[in-house]
Amino acid sequence: MVATIDIETADGVVRGHRGRRVVRWRSLPYAAPPVGDLRFRAPQPVRPWTGVRTATEFGFASMQHRAGARIGPRAYQPTSEDSLTLNVTAPATPSAGPRPVLVFIHGGGYLIGTSALALYSGARLALRGDAMVVSLNYRLGAFGYVDFSAFGTPQRPFDANLGLRDQVAALEWVRRNIAEFGGDPDNVTIFGESAGAHAVLALLATPAASGLFHRGIAQSPPADWALSAEDAAAFARRCLDTLGADPADAARALIEAPANDIRRAVDRTSNVVLSERPGLFPICPVVDGDYLPRSPVDAISAGAAHRVPLVIGTNRDEGALFARFADKLPTNPRRLHAMFARAGGEFEARVTAAYPGYPQPRAAVRMGGDYVFWRPSVTVMEGHSRHAPTYAYRYDFAPRALRLAGVGATHASELIPVFGAADSPIGRAFTAAGGRRGLLAVTEQFQDNWLSFARTGAPLPSWPAYTEDARTTLVIDDPTRLEHDPDRAKRLAWHGIRVPTLT
Repeated sequence: MVATIDIETADGVVRGHRGRRVVRWRSLPYAAPPVGDLRFRAPQPVRPWTGVRTATEFGFASMQHRAGARIGPRAYQPTSEDSLTLNVTAPATPSAGPRPVLVFIHGGGYLIGTSALALYSGARLALRGDAMVVSLNYRLGAFGYVDFSAFGTPQRPFDANLGLRDQVAALEWVRRNIAEFGGDPDNVTIFGESAGAHAVLALLATPAASGLFHRGIAQSPPADWALSAEDAAAFARRCLDTLGADPADAARALIEAPANDIRRAVDRTSNVVLSERPGLFPICPVVDGDYLPRSPVDAISAGAAHRVPLVIGTNRDEGALFARFADKLPTNPRRLHAMFARAGGEFEARVTAAYPGYPQPRAAVRMGGDYVFWRPSVTVMEGHSRHAPTYAYRYDFAPRALRLAGVGATHASELIPVFGAADSPIGRAFTAAGGRRGLLAVTEQFQDNWLSFARTGAPLPSWPAYTEDARTTLVIDDPTRLEHDPDRAKRLAWHGIRVPTLT
C-alpha cells in the first residue's frame, strides 16, 4: 500500500507520496492551463478544486521537441501546452521549524527541458540540509520566449515574456503555499543552471518578482541574453513567415495553428538565426520596457536589480559540450570571426591573442564557451558586487572519463555534485575511469556552500565575497582553492564586447 500525505493549499487539497526518507508532490498546478483563450497570455490563477487532487505522478512537460523531454534511456515525458506545474520535495522527518526553500529552474536554452528529470528532485540536497526543494516547468520556445504581442488584436491580445511571467507565478505560489508543506516563505533561494541560471538573473531584474525570493544562485548563466523590442519583433515576423502566416492574419494563425506547427516554425527560425548571427540567441526574454524594463546585465550593473545575495559561476570547459553534442555556439574560427565582425572587428585580434594556440580547435572551443558564459558572468559579478553580497566560483573538476571524452569540466557537469548524484547511473558513469573520491569531495563543497547560502545568505566562511579589487573566486576542484582574478588577461581582452543584434 502506497503511503500518502495530504496538504491543504490555497487552491485545494493535494495528495503526495510519502517515502521512507522524503515526501514528494508532483505536478502541482501554479497557474491555469495556458490553452485556448489563454494561449500566449500571461499566466492566470488556478481554478480551485474540491476533493483531493492526486499529485504522485508527473503530468506534461512544456511544448518542445520530443528529445528535449527525455527523462530516461528510452523514456520521454509527454509534452503539452498544459504544463504550468511544480514539484515539492522535503525530508520525511519533522523539522524543528520552517525549512529553507530552494526553487530550481531547469536549463535547456529556453527551448527544452523538464522538471521531471530525476536529478532535479533534489532529494539528496533536501536531506543533507533539512531543506525543501521546489522544481518547476515554465513555457519554452514558441510559447514562452517569442514576443508575438505586436500581432495581437484588441479582442485577442498577446503578452510578452511569458516564460518569465510563469516563473514569477510559480514563486507567487511558493509565497502563498509553501508554509503548509513546512517551508519558510521568507527564506526562498532561487537557483538554476544555464538558461535556468539566466532566469535567476532575469528575475533579479523583474520588478514583479520583488519580495518573492531572498537569494539567488546562477550556475553557468549566458548572462547577457536579452532581445531588444525591435529584435524581438523582427524575430517574431520571421517565425510567422516560417509558419506560413500572413502578418495581417497572424492573430488567427497563432490562435488556431496546432501547437507543434508553431513550435516547429520557431525552432527552424531559431536555427537559421543562430547560423546567420553567431553569438545571438533569439529565444530569450525581451526588454519590453514594461515587465522587463532593462536587460538583466544592465539592470544589475546599474543597481536597479533586486539587491539580494548572489552566487554566480561558470565551468572551466563550458564550450566543449556544445562543440561535441549541440553545435550551435560560436566555438570554431568561422563562427567566431563572424561574431567578432558584428561585435566590432577591433575585438578580434585582442581576444584571440589571449588564447594561446588559436585557431586550433581546443582554443576556439574554450573561447566560444567563455564568450557565451564566462565573459558576461564577470560583468554580473562586477555589477552586483557593488550593491549586494556576491560570491564567485569556477568549476574545474573533471574526472578521467570526462577528460578522455574530450569535454573536461564542461557545461552542466556540476549538476551531478550539486544534486548529490554520485551514486546515480550518470554519476557512476562519470567516475567509471576513476575520480569517485574527488566527486564526493566536490559534492560536499557544493552542497555545504549552497545550503549555507540558502539558510543564512552566505556560503561557508572559507569563501570570501567577490569585490572588484580582489576578484576572489572559489575554484571548486579536488582540492578546492581560492584564486584572485583568475584569467585576468582574458577578462581584460573581452571587456566591452556585447552580443550582436538581429535588426
